[in-house]
Amino acid sequence: MGDEEQVDNGAETTSVEATAALAVDDTPVRGMSDDKTGGIIAALSSGVRDLFARPLPPGLHLVATPIGNLGDITPRALVTLAQADRVYCEDTRVSRPMLARFSVNRQLSSYHEHNAEAARRDIIARIEQGGTVALISDAGMPAISDPGFKLARDVIAAGGEVYTVPGPCALTAALTISGLPTDSFFFAGFLPQKTTARRTRIEALASVSGTLLFYESPHRVAAALEDLADVLGERPAALARELTKKFEEVRRGTLSELATGSAETPPRGEIVIVVAPPTEPDTSEIDDDAILAALREVLPDMRPAAAAKSISQKLGVPRPRVYDLVLSLKNQPAK
Repeated sequence: MGDEEQVDNGAETTSVEATAALAVDDTPVRGMSDDKTGGIIAALSSGVRDLFARPLPPGLHLVATPIGNLGDITPRALVTLAQADRVYCEDTRVSRPMLARFSVNRQLSSYHEHNAEAARRDIIARIEQGGTVALISDAGMPAISDPGFKLARDVIAAGGEVYTVPGPCALTAALTISGLPTDSFFFAGFLPQKTTARRTRIEALASVSGTLLFYESPHRVAAALEDLADVLGERPAALARELTKKFEEVRRGTLSELATGSAETPPRGEIVIVVAPPTEPDTSEIDDDAILAALREVLPDMRPAAAAKSISQKLGVPRPRVYDLVLSLKNQPAK
């Protein structure tokens, strides 16, 4: 069973007026007349009242929360969190002040990787008794790169219902502002920490025909970008950090340019790497003979691995392909 904490400032609040605190401020809004701001506030309040009039159906409700800007919370998310029988979160110390900002003061229980198995049993038992459970993560959409997916899977397997209350997600936010193709994409989560395992994982993703997305930590991002450049070649890419926050930044360039920039000026905060899909082969694709010719020029002065990296970046072809040709040259009989 997860640790349970009671929010400090008063009894549980589930009133319409408290949840309508999404439109809390009477401060004039720049560029908007009082009539316009009043109309928006009235519409929000009316929408919240309508949502409160509909009881939550029994089951698990996956609720998205802001990834930085609190203005991204949705009225439906607030009402769901106010009405659910129990709210589970990744870290009560993070979720408690966030919910308090909207006067949604609830008893919180923890659900995270270390207590997930025991907490899942309790949550499923509550749902089987007709209860409503809301799950939030520290930021963004639960079940995306966190143990929430296991809970959804087990609730479904037990015959329960799972509902989504969609909203902010760093994955889709980064994709949409990257300037890279969005019609087909593959989210690969976090790359492995160790270099060998990381490169093996990247090689397995090299043939994916869509845009690639990764979450990464600041202290590993430069190494990850360097490995991506070595294995995938000079693909266009973007590094998005601190999305929706004060210091939001998007760096764009080739993978090697982003790797160099991250080594020289390490990015801080929460990071998403977006990598363009491979160029579709056509009649102008660089053939093996052109790669071999380039390798013969540099191999007398470079080690095989360094030569493969150099030619991969120069010609924009995947490093594994270039390295295979290096090995073929080494295996050729001397003339």
